[in-house]
Amino acid sequence: MSIIKSVRGFTPQFGDNCFLADNAVVVGDVVMGNECSVWFGAVVRGDVNSIRIGNKVNIQDGAVLHTLYQKSVIEIDDNVSIGHNVCVHGAKIEKNCLIGIGSVVLDHVVVGEGSIIGAGSVVLQGTQIEPGSLYAGTPAKRIKDVDPEQAKEMIERIANNYVFYSSWYKES
Repeated sequence: MSIIKSVRGFTPQFGDNCFLADNAVVVGDVVMGNECSVWFGAVVRGDVNSIRIGNKVNIQDGAVLHTLYQKSVIEIDDNVSIGHNVCVHGAKIEKNCLIGIGSVVLDHVVVGEGSIIGAGSVVLQGTQIEPGSLYAGTPAKRIKDVDPEQAKEMIERIANNYVFYSSWYKES
């Protein structure tokens, strides 16, 4: 059974058709849109500040979302994939983005619409990622523009796949 916990008077809120894995943890001031999924071992910890998540967002296994007390919040727009073992700490991720496996995205980062963060990257505090960009490395640097049509197709496919995958668990 997933852990959904109120803290400081805030209770997580979920849209329609969301999936929470058995050991997912969602705490505090979290508002999640429709068709979202929080996978095995992922933690969405809105205890010290707010976390707002749009529609069709998947937070994959082992990911951690957290903020700074009174200093940063998390905003994740629609159709975003947060890869396995990603840490998002107090950042804004605009719609149609992919945050690659094992990446770290720190406070006050803004990931522009349609961007991709390569696996294993560390996006330093305050970095502003231009829309439609590929960033990778430690620290993450701009690699190139992403082809808008290719990126859109891939990012939408992943978001739709995770809605589909979550349906397998709802059947049992």
